[in-house]
Amino acid sequence: MTDDGEQRPSEPPEYNVYRSRRGLFSRLKSADLSSLRDRAKLPSWRRRKGEEPPRPAAPRVPFNVKRVLKWIALAALGWILLSLLAFAVSAQIQSFKLSGEAGGTLHGNPFLLPSAQTILVLGTDARPPDTKEPGAPHKQKCFEQQSHGDAPHDGCEAGEYRADTLMLIRAGGGTFRKLSIPRDTFAEIPGQAPQKINAAYAFGGAALQIETIEKFLGIQIDHVAIVDFTGFEDLIDAVGGVTVDLPQKLCADISGGSGGGQGGVTLHLKKGENTLDGEKALAYSRIREPSECPGPGKSAFTLGYNDLDREQAQQSVINGIRDRLTDPLRLPYNFIHGPIIGWDAPKAFVSDMGFFTMPQLILSAAIGGSSPADVLCGAEPTECGVGPSSSIEVPESVRRKAVHRLIKG
Repeated sequence: MTDDGEQRPSEPPEYNVYRSRRGLFSRLKSADLSSLRDRAKLPSWRRRKGEEPPRPAAPRVPFNVKRVLKWIALAALGWILLSLLAFAVSAQIQSFKLSGEAGGTLHGNPFLLPSAQTILVLGTDARPPDTKEPGAPHKQKCFEQQSHGDAPHDGCEAGEYRADTLMLIRAGGGTFRKLSIPRDTFAEIPGQAPQKINAAYAFGGAALQIETIEKFLGIQIDHVAIVDFTGFEDLIDAVGGVTVDLPQKLCADISGGSGGGQGGVTLHLKKGENTLDGEKALAYSRIREPSECPGPGKSAFTLGYNDLDREQAQQSVINGIRDRLTDPLRLPYNFIHGPIIGWDAPKAFVSDMGFFTMPQLILSAAIGGSSPADVLCGAEPTECGVGPSSSIEVPESVRRKAVHRLIKG
């Protein structure tokens, strides 16, 4: 006991010392002493009330043009890569659908851009079974055989569905030329009686059609592309339609017309430039017998319209697609719709050209320019005659000239 009467412990009190565990990100943080200094500057009565010092305003980050442009460039690059990826996947899926027999008859290689190769573009009259158009196959498997280039088998009838379009494209090495073969051309078909050349597809699919054309023209076919009508329409719609230039008015009712109840299309096209969507562009390329156009002026009905005019119409649609894809003024539109175009473009064809070769075809079309459309017997109509069943008989001399123009230009 002390002198002042107050009891004090003889020994210091016991106590424990605890060390707090450091947080996961504590090492990354530096001590914030500025807030403690600011709090110390407050009057004592404000500190007792628990007031906090005013926080300084965050420093204003200056606008950085280079940083914004950098992010825009990265976003644009990512969008382009997405478009290319969509194109590659879609093209490879389409290449898997091609008939194995057709692929075994081809002579090409994947390197289309450095050296020119010959591509056969086939359009069939195949329609999905659920379409209202007459002549559609009754079974889904028969439709798939036609659209993939298989010979009819497994209950599907041979000789029923023929090729509707036959076009040769010479692409690569700085060239892009086209030669259309009229579907009614009289030719010898291996294993069959001589008849219209498009019948080869009905008997032996794309493989027999390739063999028939090679023997008829004396050339080798390197690649094949079978037009898918549904994909063809989607592609044209994806690029914003195509523009075709008509020498005269043209009217037609395809498959009974729009009011026929069969899913047909009615066309009334003016003389000069017409912009067509996918449905109308496909109908335009399929016209065989035009109808009379209302109003004054001559039309294709009064002036005459034959299979050669039909081939030229098909080439104008192909040219229209190429122009949409390669026109510099269309770059903003094509860029914005890049992934859609990339996905839909390969779906227009069932082809052996996969993700590596198909882009080279597009580049060849852009580099090769626009050559005049060439149709077999179109340059020498007086030298061609009429064969059996109103077919077109093409002399060998005309064939040689046409092949020379296609290969040599």
